[in-house]
Amino acid sequence: MAWLIIIISLIVLWVASLCKFFCGSFHDAKAAFLDDGRVFGRNVLLVIAHPDDESMFFTPTINYLTLRGHDLYILCLSTGDADGMGSIRKEELFLASAILKIPHQQVKILDHPDLQDGFGKVWDWNLIAGFVEDEICARAIDSIITFDHYGVSGHCNHRDVGRGVQKLLHDFSERPLEAWELVSKSIFRKYSGPVDIWLSKLFALFFDSRHLQCLLNEDPSKTYAAMAQHRSQWIWFVFSKTFNLYLDY
Repeated sequence: MAWLIIIISLIVLWVASLCKFFCGSFHDAKAAFLDDGRVFGRNVLLVIAHPDDESMFFTPTINYLTLRGHDLYILCLSTGDADGMGSIRKEELFLASAILKIPHQQVKILDHPDLQDGFGKVWDWNLIAGFVEDEICARAIDSIITFDHYGVSGHCNHRDVGRGVQKLLHDFSERPLEAWELVSKSIFRKYSGPVDIWLSKLFALFFDSRHLQCLLNEDPSKTYAAMAQHRSQWIWFVFSKTFNLYLDY
């Protein structure tokens, strides 16, 4: 009997969490994320390690920004050629970006010999910072979004991207830049599905909106359509579907 109560309680919690997601996804983040009252939108740079990172990890943010008229640029630091499919993955990123309403000319994919995809491949933070700085100057970027120090999944390339951007922010003195990093979560929270919405919302309440935001995905169907363009990576997407319901920054 006790087990039955526990199972029913878990089912109710899941259903309530899904209702929270579908009902709450159309409400703005507190204090309007990246909205400081400007008449025109910002130029926002999303820095990622591989083609598919934008769809697997960042679509709630991409949907939020594009729906509000911000100009979003993607800098992908590698072609994701670890399995010899770099050229395929490049095209998949362009296809996914089109689904996400990011113009082809606002997506840049690097193929530098010292920034090659792979576990155990160490990327130079100074090199990353240099490429990001070039993009900031070329695109008049005023906001950056990227991985945190753990890189969500723990992938070493993700982590190096986060560290490289941090180095840039430390050294960059030309003008102020606003930067946000995607918060990595524990395994339990990451795979608890929509239930984690409550924890994310709770944590967000205790932080100033200038330091922490929780975004719900405003268009999940667009997220899955973008993920579907990365056919070469479908085996990974089986494990990531619920993750793209919401993200913390």
